[in-house]
Amino acid sequence: MTMALEHIKVLDLTANLSGPYCAMLLADQGADVIKIEHPDVGDDMRLTPPFIAGESSPFMVWNRNKRSIVLDLKSGDGLGAMKQLAAGADVLIENFKPGTAERLGIGYEAMHELNPRLVYCSISGFGQTGPYGPRGGFDLIMQGMTGLAAISGPEDGGPHRLPIPVNDLCGGMNGAIGILTALAARENTGEGQQVDVSLFESGIALGVYEAGYKFATGEEPPRLGQKHRGSAPYQIYPTSDGHIVVGASAQRFWSKACKVMGCEELVDDPRFAGKADRVRNNDALNEIVSERLARESTQYWFERLDAEGIPAGPVMNYTQVYDDPQTEAREMVVEVDHPTAGKVKTLGVHIKLSATPGRVHRPAPRHGEHTEEVLAELASKAEAAE
Repeated sequence: MTMALEHIKVLDLTANLSGPYCAMLLADQGADVIKIEHPDVGDDMRLTPPFIAGESSPFMVWNRNKRSIVLDLKSGDGLGAMKQLAAGADVLIENFKPGTAERLGIGYEAMHELNPRLVYCSISGFGQTGPYGPRGGFDLIMQGMTGLAAISGPEDGGPHRLPIPVNDLCGGMNGAIGILTALAARENTGEGQQVDVSLFESGIALGVYEAGYKFATGEEPPRLGQKHRGSAPYQIYPTSDGHIVVGASAQRFWSKACKVMGCEELVDDPRFAGKADRVRNNDALNEIVSERLARESTQYWFERLDAEGIPAGPVMNYTQVYDDPQTEAREMVVEVDHPTAGKVKTLGVHIKLSATPGRVHRPAPRHGEHTEEVLAELASKAEAAE
């Protein structure tokens, strides 16, 4: 079946996570993504454990559906091949420190002159402008500098790093959104443009509740631990054998939840009468709800809350997540044949299209695996043009 981006050729000059993840999102929808790597090691993530038959498992997860070629961009031949590829490409993605691409001779202005239709996506720590632009940046630094770490963790503790690299992943997603937006604009203008995405701004953009709080009150948003800034009850609660998530903030859910938990008297309690009241008295509310839910098992409460249409769900570990029937039904864990590692599992395509669905159609490439293949295609195209 045809995939939506089969007509798009992408040059992926990125390493680590944000850029490769961005390119993977396009590859999942059919784009021909050519990962251009340095001759020595290539993407540093190839060295990241754990390994399967010597291949980095994390690297394989977010570099699927790509082809890998080795080019030394500091050599005349490598730079020449790179420019030949760029002349026929639709998209170029780079996540060098700002200024590096220009020094290599492959910055936006040079590439735009070479190929005016090229959409050039730059993903960096702080963006291409501003006083911090020249700095590098990683997810951990951005969690600290965007407010995310400051609001994470227990109320009486210090800042916490989120274990999921949210800035990297959102930076990659925002890069893909920017690329698709620029490709749509190209349909009208006939020209590409630069997409400038930073991990810093991606992190700031995640603080939507915090922005609302700060802009409304002028005060610093406090760290809330498990509590939600604008909803209650809306958090994780312990049960007799595990934990359950309950999102009974809306009035229609709150009254039903009180009935399920056997505390109907709370509906008329002025401390919990409305949503704002429950948020204001969240500590008292959580003490009551926690005591009730701790009496029975997670499954017991989930069945009863779900039967009433109250948003709820068990807290599952990754083994449970990957074995869950919903995960299976949505094909979120798939197997691919890797030439070195054999059959390996990877995540499925999480953006579903009804008419032109994406798919995992090739494993992550070995370092430079497709160099001869891609350069032969380039030579063939050059011969045909003569």
